[in-house]
Amino acid sequence: MKRLLGYLKEHLCVTILAPLFKMLEASFELFVPLVVASMIDVGIGHHDIGYLWKMGGLLILLGIIGFSFSITAQYFAARSAVYTGKSMRSDLFAHMNQFSYQEIDQVGTSTLINRMSNDINQVQNGVNMFLRLFLRSPFVVFGAMFMAFTVDHKAAVSFVFTITALAVVVGLILWITMPMYKKVQKQVDGVLKSTRENLLGIRVIRAFNRQRSEEENFRLQSRQLYSKQIHVGKISALLNPLTYMIINLGIIAILWSGGKQVDLGYLTQGQIIALINYMSQILVELVKLANLLIILSRAFASLDRVDQIFALEPSMKETGKTDIEAKKDTPILEFKDTSFVYHGARKETIHPFDFAVKEGETIGVIGGTGSGKSTFVSLIARLYDVTSGRILYRGVDEKELKPEFIRGKIGFVPQKASLFEGSLRDNMKWGKEDATDEEIYQALDIAQAREFVDQKEQGLDFRIEQNGGNLSGGQKQRLTIARALVRKPEILILDDSASALDFATDARLRKAIKENTENMTVFLVSQRVSTIRNADHILVLDDGKIAGIGTHKELLRNCEVYKQIAASQLSEKELQDGMQSEDRKTEDIKSETIKTEERKEAISAKTAEQEVRSDV
Repeated sequence: MKRLLGYLKEHLCVTILAPLFKMLEASFELFVPLVVASMIDVGIGHHDIGYLWKMGGLLILLGIIGFSFSITAQYFAARSAVYTGKSMRSDLFAHMNQFSYQEIDQVGTSTLINRMSNDINQVQNGVNMFLRLFLRSPFVVFGAMFMAFTVDHKAAVSFVFTITALAVVVGLILWITMPMYKKVQKQVDGVLKSTRENLLGIRVIRAFNRQRSEEENFRLQSRQLYSKQIHVGKISALLNPLTYMIINLGIIAILWSGGKQVDLGYLTQGQIIALINYMSQILVELVKLANLLIILSRAFASLDRVDQIFALEPSMKETGKTDIEAKKDTPILEFKDTSFVYHGARKETIHPFDFAVKEGETIGVIGGTGSGKSTFVSLIARLYDVTSGRILYRGVDEKELKPEFIRGKIGFVPQKASLFEGSLRDNMKWGKEDATDEEIYQALDIAQAREFVDQKEQGLDFRIEQNGGNLSGGQKQRLTIARALVRKPEILILDDSASALDFATDARLRKAIKENTENMTVFLVSQRVSTIRNADHILVLDDGKIAGIGTHKELLRNCEVYKQIAASQLSEKELQDGMQSEDRKTEDIKSETIKTEERKEAISAKTAEQEVRSDV
């Protein structure tokens, strides 16, 4: 609530003027029953046509003034509500952009979208109706009761009982329905989540002929939402008939007691009509007020849901150093007892390990499905923060660095290629905003994407559809690699980003990266042994644990997990050549060691002989 009041204070003048003009409109409306009573008692009672025309003109004037005030009030209320919704939506979007993957995984994408759209719309609608009615309706209700007492205090007693009964009914219904609206909004989240999953996975659903089962699942969730909406709707629907019933009983009471007063000569017919009109005004305003309270209950439920997102503090602060002093012979990256656990998980996804990477090295990362490969490289780019231990960039803990700074040094190509609607040039400039066409073409050449780009008549102005819908999987992957290369990063992370490429293109891509990226540290995540076999070091992950670190040949001898992966992909000859090459290397080292020892012994013997001769 404090947050909402803060937005309203930003445009305080407009916020105050809206209910003020509504009260002015209501003030003129309260005089209408008295004018009508005067027309009946004086104009009609005395057959004074001139008086009727004069009072009729006054009614028209009151209507025109009230209408102008109403239009002005609604303009100010709408302006205040729209400004509030815009500001809240912008602040919420900025806040969500500070979330790490940890918070996004925790809340869910569909829930965040629902907060941004449906919930803020509910809050905006609530603000609009609140400013229009929260002063007007109570003012008319109590004003009508006051005016009724000025007409006749005995007949107006029924107003007190009527308003009290209405307040009890309205309060009871709202007390019951407000928690229900929160459950309805939560169910809306589930429907949106199901819709999003189906739209994003529509190809898979159709490929497996799962349309009917997904439709049935969606119907189930829709029925649950429907039943909750109907349940709360039935209770809310009691409001209007109960209100009308209580008001009509009040009118009956006025006619019964007022009729006696007219017979005794204490009241006129016009005064009775005025009392009934005041009771009707109360009826109309209480119906409006009841509907307003229902709208506000939804708005407060939505506001509470929005506040929950605002209250979710990013685990990764957008603060820290933006410059460091590079020390000589310091590894570009160093992992010290580094481990990671996902939110809500019972065991570590990445178990503690130590490893250092020198500048310019190529590191291969391989392992089975779910072994933690993508999580490992996400920690480097600080998409997640390590749970324990440290990752050092040039000797400085990454947590001491501003995330924007460290990500500016990294070119990250995710497992799932993602492009944005717009020109090819605009997509490439995500890597570097001021990139020239020459730099873009150079990156396309390295990424093996130049050939198919040149085939497009528009060249760099080629229009890419949303999420690259008009490109093949391999084309999208090559463009995302080129986008990362445009910025010429210090660290390039390829998270299984060449899986859609054929072996020849993949080989040309790795060769081009090695030849054209001097001093760039490259992390190659892949399921293919052929992709990472020539890396300077290969990390073998198995269920989040480092099963082995070394070269291709070393791992074939010393790491059983790597050997099994290689055996499933390489021929027997390739495996034997790799192991024999390592055996030959070992024998060469042993032979060289023996020769060195023999030379040392020969030198020692010669030295001893010279010493003996010298003594003689």
